[in-house]
Amino acid sequence: MRKNKILILALLACLCIPVGAQNTDNGNITGVVVDKWGNPVYGASVYVVDAPDNRVETDKDGKFEIAAEAGKNLQVVTVDKGSAIVEAAAGKTMTIRMDYAGQAIDVGANRTFSRHESTAAVSTVYNEDFNKRASKNVSNSLFGQGAGLTTLQNAGNYASVEPTFYVRGLQSLSSSSPLVLVDGLERDMSLVTPEEVESVSILKDAAAVALYGYKGINGAILITTKRGKYNAKEITFTYDHVTNFQSRRPKFVDAATYAEAVNEARGYEGLSARYTPEEVDAFRYGAGNGGASHLYPYIYPNVNWMDETFKDTGISNKYTIEFRGGGSKFRYYTMVGLLTDKGFVKSPNENDGYSTQNKYSRANLRTNLDIDLTSTTKLKLNILGTLSESSRPGNSVDLWDMIYSLPSAAFPVKLEDGTWGGSTTWAGTSNPVAQSQGAAYSKGHTRNLYADLTLSQDLSGFLKGLGANFRLSYDNYSSIWENHSKTYAYGGYTTSWSDNGPFYTYISGGAPGEMLKDANTNDWARQFNFAGSLDYGRSFGKYDVYSQLKWDYEYRDTYGLNTTIYRQNVSWYTHLGYDKRYYLDLALVGSQSSLLAPGHKWAFSPTVSAAWVLSEEDFLKDVSWIDFLKLRASFGVINADYLPKDGSTTINNYWDQIYTTTGTMYRFDEGYGSAFGSTYISRLATANSTHEKAFKYNVGIDATLFKGLNLTVDGYYQRRKDIWVASSGQYSEVLGMDAPFENAGIVDSWGTEIGLDYTKRMGDVVFNVGGNLAWNRNEIKEQLEEPRIYNNLVQTGNRLNQVYGLIAEGFFKDEKDIADSPTQNFSTVVPGDIKYRDVNGDGIIDSNDQTAIGYSTAAPEIYYSFHLGAEWKGLGFDAMFQGTANYSAVLNTKSMFWPLINNTTLSNHYYENRWTPENQNAKYPRLSSQSNANNYQTNTIWLADRSFLKLRNLEVYYKFPKALLQKTKILGSAKLYVRGVDLLCFDKIDVADPESYGATNPLNKSVIVGLTIGF
Repeated sequence: MRKNKILILALLACLCIPVGAQNTDNGNITGVVVDKWGNPVYGASVYVVDAPDNRVETDKDGKFEIAAEAGKNLQVVTVDKGSAIVEAAAGKTMTIRMDYAGQAIDVGANRTFSRHESTAAVSTVYNEDFNKRASKNVSNSLFGQGAGLTTLQNAGNYASVEPTFYVRGLQSLSSSSPLVLVDGLERDMSLVTPEEVESVSILKDAAAVALYGYKGINGAILITTKRGKYNAKEITFTYDHVTNFQSRRPKFVDAATYAEAVNEARGYEGLSARYTPEEVDAFRYGAGNGGASHLYPYIYPNVNWMDETFKDTGISNKYTIEFRGGGSKFRYYTMVGLLTDKGFVKSPNENDGYSTQNKYSRANLRTNLDIDLTSTTKLKLNILGTLSESSRPGNSVDLWDMIYSLPSAAFPVKLEDGTWGGSTTWAGTSNPVAQSQGAAYSKGHTRNLYADLTLSQDLSGFLKGLGANFRLSYDNYSSIWENHSKTYAYGGYTTSWSDNGPFYTYISGGAPGEMLKDANTNDWARQFNFAGSLDYGRSFGKYDVYSQLKWDYEYRDTYGLNTTIYRQNVSWYTHLGYDKRYYLDLALVGSQSSLLAPGHKWAFSPTVSAAWVLSEEDFLKDVSWIDFLKLRASFGVINADYLPKDGSTTINNYWDQIYTTTGTMYRFDEGYGSAFGSTYISRLATANSTHEKAFKYNVGIDATLFKGLNLTVDGYYQRRKDIWVASSGQYSEVLGMDAPFENAGIVDSWGTEIGLDYTKRMGDVVFNVGGNLAWNRNEIKEQLEEPRIYNNLVQTGNRLNQVYGLIAEGFFKDEKDIADSPTQNFSTVVPGDIKYRDVNGDGIIDSNDQTAIGYSTAAPEIYYSFHLGAEWKGLGFDAMFQGTANYSAVLNTKSMFWPLINNTTLSNHYYENRWTPENQNAKYPRLSSQSNANNYQTNTIWLADRSFLKLRNLEVYYKFPKALLQKTKILGSAKLYVRGVDLLCFDKIDVADPESYGATNPLNKSVIVGLTIGF
């Protein structure tokens, strides 16, 4: 019998059944752990504070039972490291809600702090909040998530397009991109699927980023992946079927309208018509002469290139299976994911043996292991491997650029004999149908491996509370590109029309070719990280102390020249707490970077922060509507190792004197020849350089009110100084050479963030509502700007990325209006051209009349979101809206807003809103067939309000009842859902998406049908 008991216990341990949670001794403390929705929390650890070995785990219903005396403090720790301390109560089942104060805050100190005790400005969102878009990665899941995070959608090829992120908006003349961390290491978040992520934290102030050295100056985004659970076993399968629709596709005029528009434009310019009335008629189906285009479809075509090239829908599929659990000594999380996407190419299967569809597929394998080697030695191993493949028509051609360029009247898709269409004006290589069907394809492969290992050793045998940590990581990425494209022959006609009808001449170009077999490595990267630390953590009565001494080293090598970087940090971090009310943190960090000049590679970053938990004070403990209230403040100096830039070129040797050799030679020998040219001093070297610094100040409030309203409010101010700028503005030409770069730039930024989340249960109904609002402003205080002759030209004192342009005052009505107005020096003007304001009052309109107009086109000053959800007996919905304000666009997209130039096409929108002698109050200027320097200046005609409000996510779901699932004896949970992504957009641009209004792929709307099953 004893052997049978031992065998049964061994089997239970191997199966990871949560035997620890089934303690049924009489007199034990029982309870249930739930999340904010009231759902059970599975696999949370519950232990007695003074006896951590006395530990149990919650079961699938969130229940636990532990041997403890009433009045003892119990600590609950969830798998996402959230924690709560409660007093054990006997005689009843305790309900422990994992509330806002218990959220885990990670600032890189090898220990997570609860929000109750943290002094940093950090906002955190969890998987159930952001994983609602069936995104290819976690990057594309974060729109509207996290107070202080601005996430802006971009357009492009599905395989490569990624959003732009800012933490607290634009901050510097150099860079405003935040640091991205995956499990504490700088990594590419585009490789991480949303399913494998436990939480995303936005690290905003100096206290949150202090330990990241040179890299955290713009804030950070911390991705924390899922880990195993004690004494648990879960298997979850998720399938998403996604139907994609391209929103706001451009609409261009037909061939006859195009021909009339070209003639109209040439008429304004004093040029003869390009198309005769008969030719215009020939383009127009069914009009005049019995519909001449039916007689001449190959010389007077009318092609809708959009409909010929693209279909209306694309399909994506996502498959994910997750294994999660463990025993008392070993925990695991493993995820296998597969994503496939097929794009919008209309007819990709016109060739035997291959497809020309725009395709993408990726496989992910994630394994996170936690192993208790001994009672004092713990090992963590994280591995992520990805394989992806993308395929594009032709030699990675840009089909959308062709759509935005090619008029309907250019040439037919194919000629009578099946040859692809082309012409002398519009080459057949710009035929988007030919490129999407007849030019074969190109293919890319990427391979990634992320691996890191952490060994933690408890050294309490030497000194109670002492521990050591060692971390080693290696990341490798490579990209291989295969070119299997081929050339094709094309032909067309040049035409003219006489009284006897059309005359045409056949032209040909290109040549049929074989598919290429080229392949090469076009990108790679490798990264090595090592970190070692000693930490000490103890509680002495009412005092809590944690201190860490750490050294970390980074080696990064990427494709290209001058891309190898070495960095290291030496840091001392100390956290002090008193009576669960007062907290003080101090971080002292020394950082070195190989990027900086010799003798200037090291920097020192001190940060101090404090928090006061008012809700623990006697005068607030009895206030029923205050559950948690904390004030915090921080100040720190954060450094950056940015390099100066000359345009888009990074200057890696700014401290060296540059000499340039010209082709002019000194004649030395008998034949007056020489091997040496003239050498002269080019850009002067920077002497006594330093590095960019941020002085960050932050004050904030964290609170939980009315038993469910979570509130965070932050106000911040930052001064960025010693920013690299070109110094030519402060020298005259008498210097005689290029001026050096100097650390002289100064930018101030300030703003506020508000985050709200309220959850309430009323019987069987649970509802949740909340939102985020961020307002970010900045001002350039110094940039060594050159002296300006007029005040309107001065940029110092304005915003970063401010739009500068002319102020339009309408359009010239007639020749008298032109004669009575100041001279405009950009180009000869005619009626219908834009008339500008003489801003500087000199009587002449030129570039000196430019001034600040609108806001930034890079990032909005106001970014907000709000969500609403409810659930009743498993049936629920959730909606997320996200919007922007104080955000500008310059509408300079070819054909859509700047048509006909260089023989491009013309949008319906422009044609219907153009100036004509009969439409003097038009939205846009007259048509131009040639380049128009006057009208195509940046000005307020092209300036648009880019503010928008989008319905980012809408989900309707049903969770099957547990009683029903239990009858299957297999299923533990099941959820069926339908989701909509980016279904609605309210804005003032209308004809193009405010997030992407250029000549590129339209953004997608998506409808998702999905199923999640738990075993």
